[in-house]
Amino acid sequence: MKITVLTASPRPQGNTNQVTNVVVKELEALGHECKTYNLYEKEIHPCTACRKCQKNWETYECMFDDDVMEIYPEILKSELLILSTPIYSWYCTAPMKAMLDRLVYGLNKYYGEEKGPSLWAGTKVALISTCGYKVEKGMDLWEEGMKRYIKHSQLEYLGYLAERHKGYHLEFWDEEKEKRAQEFARKLGEKA
Repeated sequence: MKITVLTASPRPQGNTNQVTNVVVKELEALGHECKTYNLYEKEIHPCTACRKCQKNWETYECMFDDDVMEIYPEILKSELLILSTPIYSWYCTAPMKAMLDRLVYGLNKYYGEEKGPSLWAGTKVALISTCGYKVEKGMDLWEEGMKRYIKHSQLEYLGYLAERHKGYHLEFWDEEKEKRAQEFARKLGEKA
């Protein structure tokens, strides 16, 4: 299975990437091909809703010639898209939000003079996050927003893995988190 992983953590060695790296390593050990993009290292302009993307129903088009143009073809070739972000203020980080906005317009041809297709319909999506609150209060709003986004885009939701960090003075990583990350990867491999 071909998998695209979009990470949106400002800290390459941070909590979110620790979890994501274990998931990716496990998926690769199971024989899946993973390509990871750190969105903080990419130039991603925010969507302006100009609707240039709606003129061509065959492919992604945009007024911006930025790093999204490198990433979207990989998403279209993928069977699974993993979105990984820490939760700040009850939602994903800014680079992830900018990417999501660009993709929902560019890959869904719903917003022109006539309604067109979803170019990525059927792609499976899984979420990974870390947060400071209890998961059910830290992850819930992003998950709900993403469920609506996924349904709107005709994608398939496979679920999420979220881990809590109880405080900066405490160690984040432990064996239980590693086991949950490996198990999550195995479940994704089975569903895809």
